[in-house]
Amino acid sequence: MALNLTHQIGSLCGTPIAEQAGGSDQPAAVPAAWKPTGPGGKLRCRIRQPGGQDLDSITPPVSPCRSPGFGSIRPDLSVACRALLEDAPAAEDAVELEYGGMGQGGKGKGVPVFVMLPLDTIKPGGGMNRKKAMAASLQALKAAGVEGVMVDVWWGIVERERPGEYDWGGYDDLMEMARRIGLKVQAVMSFHQCGGNVGDSVTIPLPRWVVEEMEKDPDLAYTDQWGRRNYEYVSLGCDALPVLKGRTPIQCYADFMRAFRDRFASLLGSTIVEVQVGMGPAGELRYPSYPELHGTWRFPGIGAFQCYDRFMLASLRAAAVSAGLQVWGHGGPTDVGGYNSWPEDAPFFRGDGGGWNGPYGEFFLSWYSGLLLEHGERILSAAYANFTGTGAKISVKVAGIHWHYGTRSHAAELTAGYYNTGLHDGYKAIAEMIGRHGAVLNFTCVEMKNFEQPGEAMCRPEELVRQVAAAARAAGVGLAGENALPRYDEAAHDQIVKTAAAEGREGEKMEAFTYLRMGPELFREENWRKFVGFVKRMREEGRCGEMVEREAESFVHATVPLVEEAAMALMAT
Repeated sequence: MALNLTHQIGSLCGTPIAEQAGGSDQPAAVPAAWKPTGPGGKLRCRIRQPGGQDLDSITPPVSPCRSPGFGSIRPDLSVACRALLEDAPAAEDAVELEYGGMGQGGKGKGVPVFVMLPLDTIKPGGGMNRKKAMAASLQALKAAGVEGVMVDVWWGIVERERPGEYDWGGYDDLMEMARRIGLKVQAVMSFHQCGGNVGDSVTIPLPRWVVEEMEKDPDLAYTDQWGRRNYEYVSLGCDALPVLKGRTPIQCYADFMRAFRDRFASLLGSTIVEVQVGMGPAGELRYPSYPELHGTWRFPGIGAFQCYDRFMLASLRAAAVSAGLQVWGHGGPTDVGGYNSWPEDAPFFRGDGGGWNGPYGEFFLSWYSGLLLEHGERILSAAYANFTGTGAKISVKVAGIHWHYGTRSHAAELTAGYYNTGLHDGYKAIAEMIGRHGAVLNFTCVEMKNFEQPGEAMCRPEELVRQVAAAARAAGVGLAGENALPRYDEAAHDQIVKTAAAEGREGEKMEAFTYLRMGPELFREENWRKFVGFVKRMREEGRCGEMVEREAESFVHATVPLVEEAAMALMAT
């Protein structure tokens, strides 16, 4: 797959780079960092020798770098290009590359942009996947002004074999690479299975010993009214029970976070600036009410309540007895349709006369959503105890369930555990819970517009984002955002800028935005051009759009070598 970028290479102005003494044509090592120097600067390579002497006036190397499918690259760029394709850790500190372009990491007045790394950045057996491609890609992101990257720290990889035994190998390499390049890291404590949700391209199960316990006792898994088990995440019904080799799930999560803190103590607050704490499927604070695995759920189905494991049912019975209504404790509502039903097809969710708006509905939904909030409180308490004082922020991801938002019952939100209807604000309680622990609320679907969605599904992503933003402001909670689906078009970028930057209104801007996701598609010529402009607009709010576009276009020309090598390396692996 050709990217057709070579016609742009001639526009790059650089200082000629020559071979080092001895005429060796060995490739240079991976660059240590891209350091911003100020607007309007040029690409400059400086070879720093071990003795401290810099070589600035040298001649082109013997063998210019070539990229398959792109033709030859100018000799004065070959050191940078070839460096991206090599893995020579011992020599990494020997080359320092400086780019005076758009990479002004953290100094802008706008909203910093992070980029999600691939789900399989770290191998299931430990170690980093596509290390050469990762080095090239991170260099390109840094040069474009990206603040940092987000990476899943998978419970199922780090503690996979035995409880209390942590293998951080691949993460050690990644964090060090990010530190050298000068990128910040948002580390996600991913206590869920990868596979079965929107965008899951790989499968990473829970730790082997956790799966063994769930196989012995299937009630450790979330369960729907038909007895279907969901093994993405341990049921919150057993949060406080020692069901995982003598530890409670909350203790397991706390111990994992403590081990992460101890392992990366020197990078917390400097390189690792945020720890996002997973609280459910896809790392989100919710129930697995809309699982895509095996075709169980399809958009825009209303989903299903997940409260039928014995631990959840015991809690429901206790709540009913406490309320003096024991008959309500035998299970959830039965007139709720199926995963792919529409609200009006299920009596409980009908706009007029639906059970959701009656005494029983209020009781059940308060209990169901209340357990989710208690689950969040427990994990956030553990996170606060581990990370307070480290300089790293704590964040929680809340799902953007925008379908059927335009109905009175908001059925899809209810089954996920968000007690949000046309008569009840469900995000107020979530924001307040997050605020009690000084955490940031990270929300999705920031890129979406109402008219892009199927009208019959009553999708209202714009109103949903505004409601969550208002709840966060009222609770004094910082708000961050993500795009729910991969988008490379300018319409999505415009919507993100409008929403995240709050059109310049102080106090309403998002603290950060995380872009989904890094991969070969991002580095396609047209997508990269648009992305570079998007990052610049996010960081420099209020500037003339045409000026930003012109500057971005010039910058895209200058980053051709990095982008070519990043794209080719990703496609080759």
